[in-house]
Amino acid sequence: MAMADASEPQFISTNGDADSDNKIIVSEKKSWKNFFAYLGPGFLVSIAYIDPGNFETDLQAGAQYKYELLWIILVASCAGLVIQSLAANLGVVTGKHLAEHCRAEYSKVPNFLLWVVAEIAIVACDIPEVIGTAFALNMLFSIPIWIGVLLTGLSTLLLLALQRYGVRKLEFLVAFLVFTMAICFVIELHYSKPDAGEVLRGLFVPQLKGNGATGLAISLLGAMVMPHNLFLHSALVLSRKIPRSATGIKEACRFYLMESGFALSVAFLINVSVISVSGAVCNASDLTPEDRAKCEDLDLNKASFLLRNVVGKWSSKLFAIALLASGQSSTITGTYAGQYVMQGFLDLKLVPWVRNSLTRCLAIIPSLIVALIGGSAGAGQLIIIASMILSFELPFALVPLLKFTSCKIKMGSHVNPMAISALTWLIGGLIMGINIYYIVSNFIKLLIHSHMKLVLVIFSGILGSLGIVIYLASIAYLVFRKNREASPLPALTSSRTVETLPRQDIVDMQTH
Repeated sequence: MAMADASEPQFISTNGDADSDNKIIVSEKKSWKNFFAYLGPGFLVSIAYIDPGNFETDLQAGAQYKYELLWIILVASCAGLVIQSLAANLGVVTGKHLAEHCRAEYSKVPNFLLWVVAEIAIVACDIPEVIGTAFALNMLFSIPIWIGVLLTGLSTLLLLALQRYGVRKLEFLVAFLVFTMAICFVIELHYSKPDAGEVLRGLFVPQLKGNGATGLAISLLGAMVMPHNLFLHSALVLSRKIPRSATGIKEACRFYLMESGFALSVAFLINVSVISVSGAVCNASDLTPEDRAKCEDLDLNKASFLLRNVVGKWSSKLFAIALLASGQSSTITGTYAGQYVMQGFLDLKLVPWVRNSLTRCLAIIPSLIVALIGGSAGAGQLIIIASMILSFELPFALVPLLKFTSCKIKMGSHVNPMAISALTWLIGGLIMGINIYYIVSNFIKLLIHSHMKLVLVIFSGILGSLGIVIYLASIAYLVFRKNREASPLPALTSSRTVETLPRQDIVDMQTH
């Protein structure tokens, strides 16, 4: 299918035949039953909210501050739902996903740089999956971490085998893995017995006690809304065949919001369960000094030993199964995001096994080096670093999304209402501000507490400050640059129904 450039209508009507096995057709007749046709993309998106990086941060939050930071999960989940709904709306309304819009909107150099940033984000997303799977294999089968890292390469073969069965079956698989995680942590929750009153207080009474709590709160918030997820969601919705009338598009946007809300609610409950289990176990009165020491610096690997000692051996196995499900489901979403980003920014398509193998190798190499040198502790730290990279890169996906969905030329009558625009820019501004504060404050701390000579500290400070200025200038460019003009959108100028097939190139990337 030929892509429209910026001067052409941005509502795309695809003509031709698609494989009936891969079509997901939405009835033209308005009905609540249509919701089931839209069910699926939200679960793939929800994986980013419950990946091994989130588990690591959740465990630390519960161990150090019990239930006090649960409200951060609630706020971040609500903000994530609003932002994810904008990504879905962009794809549904315009027929193009976020990366394609960036290619049409920006000149070659900014577009190329945005692609590089997006690819780095995808590799950073894959690192926690690699390490999380390696930890899970270690817990279940006592496989050394570095061998587990190498074995994660087999996930590529697994994904390629599953892709042949179609979009719907992959979505069901991911939903199954999400509910597997939920069941594991509900059982953990039942046996760890957190105080329900304290959990509810933590959810609805905001509190931050000390600098450590502030840092963890920032990590929790930054780990929830991830850049690759915005590219992913705006593309996944293009696999459905929907009526191209104004009412059909409104129904699609509404059902995608409901579907995302359901999937992210499950992810929210999983995060709450992880924090609650960690908080209950690490604040138990009968902890041994050895277990208390683990709680002070809790990571994914130590959590399994802690659960085994305090709750029982079966608890450690349940945690490992949930972690394995998290890691494997992340494989699917990371691969899809990589395919859409490359196709969208560069109009370049690689054979899926090449694309998947390349991304996985880029994630395995640093993970393997760190696992060999630093062991499980070093691998756990790499997860945190990967999460920080994702937080750092968020504005380069979030700002274009907010600008495109607030642009009447692109979205027509489906443009964000003024109140939604104000709310999303406020949410986006807060998330970006928090991430920038986190980066700057940690950089200053690093300089102050470093043991380098004064000359090196000054030189590093100048280089770091220059980097921060370039970073802020890049964000400012995206924020204040005017969108290119485009012709009116014909799909919104008439109430006549125009049927479209799903984007065949999107379906192909999910099934071949």
